[in-house]
Amino acid sequence: MMSTNDSTFFYDYDILIIGSGAAGLTLALKTAAFAKVAVVSKGHLSQGATYYAQGGIAAVLDNEDSIDAHVADTLDAGSGLCHLDIVKHVVANSGECVRWLVEQGVPFTTIAPEDAKEYREKEPLQPDNLAPLHLTQEGGHSHRRIIHATDATGRAVFETLAYQAGMNSNIDLFENRVAIDLITRSKLGLAGHQCIGAYIFSPETGSVDVFKAKFVILATGGASKAYLFTTNPDGATGDGIAMAWRAGCRVANMEFNQFHPTCLYHPQAKSFLITEALRGEGAVLELPDGSRFMNKFDSRGELAPRDIVARAIDYEMKRLGCDCVYLNITHKSPGFIKEHFPTIYSRCLQYGIDITRDRIPVVPAAHYTCGGVMVDKHGRTDLPNLYAIGETSFTGLHGANRMASNSLLECFVLAFSASDDIKAKIQSTELPDAFPPWDESLVTRSSEEIIVSHNWDELRRFMWAYVGIVRRDERLQRAKRRIQLLEQETTEYYKHYIVSKDLLELRNLVLVASLIVESAILRKESRGLHYTLDYPGLADAAKDTILEPENSVLDS
Repeated sequence: MMSTNDSTFFYDYDILIIGSGAAGLTLALKTAAFAKVAVVSKGHLSQGATYYAQGGIAAVLDNEDSIDAHVADTLDAGSGLCHLDIVKHVVANSGECVRWLVEQGVPFTTIAPEDAKEYREKEPLQPDNLAPLHLTQEGGHSHRRIIHATDATGRAVFETLAYQAGMNSNIDLFENRVAIDLITRSKLGLAGHQCIGAYIFSPETGSVDVFKAKFVILATGGASKAYLFTTNPDGATGDGIAMAWRAGCRVANMEFNQFHPTCLYHPQAKSFLITEALRGEGAVLELPDGSRFMNKFDSRGELAPRDIVARAIDYEMKRLGCDCVYLNITHKSPGFIKEHFPTIYSRCLQYGIDITRDRIPVVPAAHYTCGGVMVDKHGRTDLPNLYAIGETSFTGLHGANRMASNSLLECFVLAFSASDDIKAKIQSTELPDAFPPWDESLVTRSSEEIIVSHNWDELRRFMWAYVGIVRRDERLQRAKRRIQLLEQETTEYYKHYIVSKDLLELRNLVLVASLIVESAILRKESRGLHYTLDYPGLADAAKDTILEPENSVLDS
């Protein structure tokens, strides 16, 4: 499966999955039954967003809940832009995904007998031979339908799937590898536009290797590192979105960046999210003087959708000139808090905050990219044999605002659908024999890496200032002009110097930031996560913002 040419390694697989989070690992496990699979992770496997997800997975598992109710809640949160067929597809398959996850061994929290009365749970529609799953409620949901593993669901899911993938002989895991660009038949001068692999950089060896594959899946997560403050890990640099765009794929709704309302505000805390489940269990938001404020903005109070809560916090912080607001759950018993939120309790305690007695200082932070590479319900992009799943993709599920805990569900459902689609085509798909190695003959090693770090910092600061929670046309135009300069500088740098991890991430972030700004300029209304002072009302019709690259594969 591997050969060499000087310093370049050539790998040959049926399926190449770029990204090792919930979406990528699920697809790897589903396809390993009929294919040889490579999973490429930018850092260590656990450095993706899945590992840090605290909340849970939305699924219809209770007799008092229904698929229609989950669909309705999703449509309401999406502010008129959800695609009904996709919403129904994802919600209807939620039970199957949960059963599969339980079979893999994910240790979801179950209901203890003494808790049954307090939560008044009815008998869930649960997997066979399992104690009733504990269901919690989050913003935008009309029922308790969030299954979880205490307050570290992502970690439980990741560790289970990573273990299963590591035990599977048909799955090879490659850590500390950075994808540069996709390889297509047209790039090799061959007829057709199918995706047939990718160039992958190894920072440890400095080599750029060729990964050949009949099918390539982008599962690289979102692009929240385009912003100064984010709940996401460092790898969320929009790599998959940028690679797909450069390969000729459309993107949609890039203006809808979800800002999580409650990120821990502490000088030593980096990107630590305070899960929405706290508010689902009764935590309230307070100003520095202890007064509540959410009921002034929405009748649902703290359980309003995230965009409303984030804007409310942003408004109050600017009105008062304060650095943060506070989340208060001290009215719950210490035992309840420690049992249901052990991760948050212990992490806050490290910073001298005892959440059983103290309020939690919080601020909004960039959290989720609702737009992405346009795909259908099977994860298929515009480019044949290229798929995108998870946060990298735009399916139409989230519309103008992602509802809490629908994102992990989307990862599993789309991975299942993509697996079925690939299985039906894999036997009839062939690869060309000759693949050229990566050419570094015209570049040199840079002695000015400070340019990369400076441009990265500049990008994230003006994106936060000009393309944040509340926007104006003037700010967006300022951001556009600055991005154009950064694009020129980054392109020149990329042409002349040997690639590095930081350079590749900056190249992708600058491109994705440009797509975000362009999409925001085109939307002349305030809808969902896109709120602009210049157009505070809704447009007459709800439409997706679709951007098409100059080299679109649809035109060829």
